Amino acid sequence: MNTPVIGVLALQGDVREHLIALAAADAVARPVRRPEELAEVDGLVLPGGESTTISKLAILFGVMEPLRARVRAGMPVYGTCAGMIMLADKILDPRSGQETVGGIDMIVRRNAFGRQNESFEAAVDVKGIAGDPVEGVFIRAPWVESVGAAAEVLAEHEGHIVAVRQGNVLATSFHPELTGDHRVHSLFVDMVRANRTPESL
Repeated sequence: MNTPVIGVLALQGDVREHLIALAAADAVARPVRRPEELAEVDGLVLPGGESTTISKLAILFGVMEPLRARVRAGMPVYGTCAGMIMLADKILDPRSGQETVGGIDMIVRRNAFGRQNESFEAAVDVKGIAGDPVEGVFIRAPWVESVGAAAEVLAEHEGHIVAVRQGNVLATSFHPELTGDHRVHSLFVDMVRANRTPESL
């Protein structure tokens, strides 16, 4: 049975919504807080929340370095909003002490679309997602200032990059887990399924 086990980094942020979306996309979903839990999953979601807090908690819980190692080794990872910031190789305006996991050759601007009271929804055409546009929920959302040659832009909104993929690493500045539309999560589950070795099936 080719049902991938996908974790959601459960240190801070909208963890429950991702667990529900992953289960709806035919994955076994479980929260991940510690290195031993990270070692048991085939892929990982980095949820929205507060990127500085998630960064500091990841270091405190001892998962930052194991996570970086697994990303370098090719484990599929998907980050939304704060998770996108975590997956950037560079943050344009980092907070003091803020670190990233890295994985995508991109520069990200935090809170680029405005503060909490400037949150909005917009239809977004995402490359690789068939059918109607994805309804993007933007909450204190970042955008991508620039990408390197290895990164593929999957979506833009008003001229700003809001979805990127590089190899097994996927990132969106919006929150598909809040809409009931699980197509982006299905795309990620397919990435995880394709990455699994025959020996692990």
